[in-house]
Order: sequence, then structure tokens, then C-alpha cells
Amino acid sequence: MLEEINLNRRRFLGTAAMTIAAAQFGGIASAKTRSELSALDNATTWLNSPPLTAANLQGKVVLIEFWTYSCINWRRQLPYVRAWAEQYKDQGLVVVGVHSPEFSFEKNIDNIRWAAKDMRVAYPIAVDNDHAVWRGFNNEYWPALYFADVKGKIRHNQFGEGEYEQSERIIQKLLAEAGGSGHNVLVSVHANGAEAVADWNNLKSGENYVGYGRTENFSSSGGARPDKRHEYSVPKTLDINCWALSGIWTMGREAIALNQANGRIVYRFHARDLHLVMGPSTPGTSARFRVLVDGRPPENAHGVDVDDQGNGTVTEPRMYQLIRQPAPIVDRQFEIEFLDSAVEAFSFTFG
Repeated sequence: MLEEINLNRRRFLGTAAMTIAAAQFGGIASAKTRSELSALDNATTWLNSPPLTAANLQGKVVLIEFWTYSCINWRRQLPYVRAWAEQYKDQGLVVVGVHSPEFSFEKNIDNIRWAAKDMRVAYPIAVDNDHAVWRGFNNEYWPALYFADVKGKIRHNQFGEGEYEQSERIIQKLLAEAGGSGHNVLVSVHANGAEAVADWNNLKSGENYVGYGRTENFSSSGGARPDKRHEYSVPKTLDINCWALSGIWTMGREAIALNQANGRIVYRFHARDLHLVMGPSTPGTSARFRVLVDGRPPENAHGVDVDDQGNGTVTEPRMYQLIRQPAPIVDRQFEIEFLDSAVEAFSFTFG
């Protein structure tokens, strides 16, 4: 089980990342621990709604969703939560998205506001920049769902992707207990782009951070030079799930920053989709890039954030889908070259 978790973050953060998150946000707690909705009082601020409290949520069935906007696992869960919020809002369901950031740029309220609008998160958002709500729920995962009945008691939880029918049946059960109509038709979800379900059968590459604090399999000769401007090079060959840098970069604990144009990141992977969390080093600026697969433009293997020749632009700090390759899925060598400097990269995820 631990091997599977480390491999693909299918259910939650990889073990190493989860341990760091727990250390940062208050320690790993028992999954059986429950929290009252009063933890919402600790939110930094609210979007899409006035502050919601345990008192004014009395009488409502409440779905608490922990998320962070650069997380691919949350993006693939989002279509279902969005559909439930719409389907059951008139029957007494309140969905609350608790945004607990993983990366520092996700603490910026303007970034959260932009992401919520871009990703069509219209339900109330409790901004949890201090992870106080996270700790109040003894939470450990992105994404995580907590289902509360009309008395505010947590009756069920779901950690990570999947189990969507079970989760919706729990919502229907709690609404029926509250005297609702007993609606039993499941929502119909047709997800696409970054929200499409992962190709689990062909997923052999797991999430990997590129800051020195959590990276794995960094293969540039001489290894990492933490917090120092350094010229890196790519070896002649890379093993599967290994990566390297070319050009002048500074590798920080959380991210790598390009110091001079035409720097490259190279990654050997095995998955249908490849995503890179990245953004401009200076807010309000942009950086052009070009993507290659096995040394050639991606053509019909391009993701939603590049064209068929692999051209794209970094404009906001977020997750960019760079590759979605058609079958057959085999080992590929990904390369991204930044034509402008002043860009940061944080992590690779796959699907």
C-alpha cells in the first residue's frame, strides 16, 4: 500500500510529502478523529460567502472539501463536488471548500480568487492560510471530504479521489434523514481537460517535487546545489522517473528558479498525462516555453496548455497540463525549454 501511495498519489500525498505537510500543519492525527464544524471559525477569510459558522450551518447537511488549487487529485475530484453543490443546494446541502495551501503562492488571496473563478468553484470558500481549519479537522490529505449531518456531526469521510457514487449516496442519505425528498438519481459528470479521470492502468510515474526539500531522482551531474545559482547539464541518458536540469538555475527548498533564458527541464516518464506546477517569478509577468517529447513537437500528444508544436506561456502560478498522449502509452522523454527567464517550477504530476 505504501508503495502504491508513493508511486502515484492516487489517494493522497506521497508518504514523504504527507509527513512534511503534517509537520508543517500540526502533526499526523488518527484518521478516526473527528472535528466539529466550529473549526471553520479559524478560517483566514471567506470567498463567495459571508463567514459560515457551526451555528448558522445547523439544520443543513454540510460537505467540507479540503483542497489546494494546484493539486491534480483535487482537480479530478472537482467536477463531482461542483455537480453535487448544484444538484442538492435546494434540498439543504451546503458545500464548503476549505482552501489549505500546499505552496506559498497558494496563500495569495488574489491567486485563490483567480483560481476559483477559472475553475468554476462557486460554492463558499474558507481560506485556510494558517492551516488552522486543517488542524481542527485533524486532516492529512488533499483532497479530503467530510460529511456532516444537520446537527453538525461528521458522519463520513473520503480521502483522495474515487468512491464518487458512495459519497453521493451518503449525501442523499443525510438529506433524507433531514426530511428531504429522497432523491436517488446520481449526477452525470463528463469531465475533460485536466479534470478527466487519470489513466490508472498506464500510470507508472508518481508526483515529484523539484525543490531540494522533497525532490527524488535528480540526475544532473554533480547533484543539487541548494540555494545557489548554478549551471546544470543533462546526462546523455535518463532512467525512468528521473529528471535533470540544463542551464543556469537556483534550486530552492520549495521550487527551482531559472536565472537565464533557454534553461531546460528534462523528465523521463510513463503516463498519459504530464503536468507541471509553475509560475512567473515576478507576479504580472510571463515566460514563453516550448515542449518536446522524445525530441520532437508533441503534435497530437499536447496538453491543454500548449499547442501541437509545444508552444505555451506561463502567466499565472498554477498547474499546467503539457502532455496528454494517445495510446499506446510507453516511456517518453519530456523536455521543456523556457525562452524567457524569471520562471519558477514546483512539481510534476501525472495522470
